[in-house]
Amino acid sequence: MEQYEPDRLTPAQVAAVRRSFRNGRAAFTRRSLLRASAGGALAVGGLGALSACGIPAAGKTGGGTSAQDHSAGEKVVNFSNWTEYMDVDDSGKHHPTLDAFTRRSGIKVKYTEDINDNSEFFGKIKPQLAAGQDTGRDLMVLTDWLAARLIRLGWVQKLDPSNLPHAYANLSPQFRTPDWDPGRAYSYPWQGIATVIAFNKRALDGVEVRSVSDLLDNPKLKGKVGFLTELRDSVGMTLLDMGKDPGKFTDDDFDAAIARMQKGVDSGQIRRFTGNDYTSDLTKGDLAACLAWAGDVVQLQADSPDIDFVIPDSGYMSSSDNLLVPNKARHKTNAERLIDYYYEPRAAAELAAYINYVCPVDGVQAELAKIDEDAAKNPLIIPDQAMQAKSHAFRSLSQKEETAYEEKFAKLTGA
Repeated sequence: MEQYEPDRLTPAQVAAVRRSFRNGRAAFTRRSLLRASAGGALAVGGLGALSACGIPAAGKTGGGTSAQDHSAGEKVVNFSNWTEYMDVDDSGKHHPTLDAFTRRSGIKVKYTEDINDNSEFFGKIKPQLAAGQDTGRDLMVLTDWLAARLIRLGWVQKLDPSNLPHAYANLSPQFRTPDWDPGRAYSYPWQGIATVIAFNKRALDGVEVRSVSDLLDNPKLKGKVGFLTELRDSVGMTLLDMGKDPGKFTDDDFDAAIARMQKGVDSGQIRRFTGNDYTSDLTKGDLAACLAWAGDVVQLQADSPDIDFVIPDSGYMSSSDNLLVPNKARHKTNAERLIDYYYEPRAAAELAAYINYVCPVDGVQAELAKIDEDAAKNPLIIPDQAMQAKSHAFRSLSQKEETAYEEKFAKLTGA
């Protein structure tokens, strides 16, 4: 097997690229566009071992409609992803990890950054999926709520575990058993997304922030607090603060969380609800503290010593963007090989060092330390056991719930 040797960026080059992105077009990255809360033989002991660690053997659940696989004769995989969600070299023209995959496997990756919004993308591919047609994509990255919808509709293919030995062995326990895809039969996380409390130490001026209650109730923060326009993050963090489980809440619990935030809106405690445009407000000090996505916090800390974060004792919300193979994809096996490649620690480390989201791959820390020691020690990129234990996922919603909850949340945020 060819040794994986990507064209490496130094940490200084990576930081420079990130800074230029934040000052230019990356101000409109996937986070600024809102995650659209609309609604062979196996390694490590074979199938039995996988079932024992929470991953069922193939064939235990129903699947989507498969298609004839042309992978053997067509060495290509068509990969759709969000913008700024892949490592690039310092020329901005090449993706080192994808290039390394092609050199090793002989499979050419036709990589397209054509996902800007979950709902918009769903509208684009829905007619073809509903008609049982090929979308022209073999692999796509969708946020968990939309991944859940496509699985429920039967529009994605069940993955073949024999093509995913590294993925099955190295998937972090934190991401193994979402209620919408127990055991990851249809999906694998591309990256995790942690929601935390970020703050500007200078703007706080000595005020301590440790919880959502501090954000909502401390009068010294009036007009300096931000919440997120993503329902699952803002409601989820509020539910946790109220002692409720976002994975098991009731309608009454949801309404109580909305009412709690509404009080903050009415009193002027909450300045506004934002996408990731909170980053500029937080850096300037217009927001003293806010709910924030970990990937943004890591990048802000690289440029400002005033920015820090806290994980509330009540916990934090965790979601994921996920790799799925749509029905009628022509190159399913090639897509699975690409998924598995990104679960090799070295490839995963290259990706994590560049994009700074939560890496879903166990055993990546040592490889990441060779590239960026600070990133390897950062719990927002490589969660330690204590942080993993505080992770909570928002439960799946029925279509009826999704419609009702979105209407209530839109009224709260003024959307």
